[in-house]
Amino acid sequence: MTIKLIVGLGNPGAQYQHTRHNAGFWFVEQLADKFGISLAFDKKFHGQVGRGLIHGQEARLLLPETFMNRSGQSVVPFAKFYGIDTGSILIAHDELDIPAGSIKLKTGGGHGGHNGLKDIVPHIGAQFHRLRIGIGRPTHSSQVSGYVLGKPPTDERISIDAAIDCAVSSLGEIMSGDLERARNQINGFKLPS
Repeated sequence: MTIKLIVGLGNPGAQYQHTRHNAGFWFVEQLADKFGISLAFDKKFHGQVGRGLIHGQEARLLLPETFMNRSGQSVVPFAKFYGIDTGSILIAHDELDIPAGSIKLKTGGGHGGHNGLKDIVPHIGAQFHRLRIGIGRPTHSSQVSGYVLGKPPTDERISIDAAIDCAVSSLGEIMSGDLERARNQINGFKLPS
């Protein structure tokens, strides 16, 4: 199945732009930049939207501007309006359970406590594809909120960007539906030592 919608999860506003929770936004913005897709706010879908060709396949991009824990209010109506089924959606988001500089592509599964996914899964099901961008985890669970809303130090941001680059270069396989090959490339990504 080919991917028709690529969503990046994050929070709107300049104060969140460089925070770990916005790693999904970073991925889609880099994608838009590479493939010359312009993003513009669409109030009907509460987010930045764009449409263009990625490796010869038409795809729509969406950055919800509803704040993370209400991401479903943007993603769900958008997918329904364009008749995009769950299996044709790729959602990029930050992932605490993966170290910064690692990235994983998976299909289905629970929301893993991620507030953005938690707001989407009950409405469209869980069988979408996820690009899980590692941001690492703080020492104590009490620090999670401050951690995801904090800016990563420069070396960490460089590692996250390198992992995102790897995912962007595997997009040809993702778009054509060769997810097994894309998964091998992305999940096997290692930072150069």
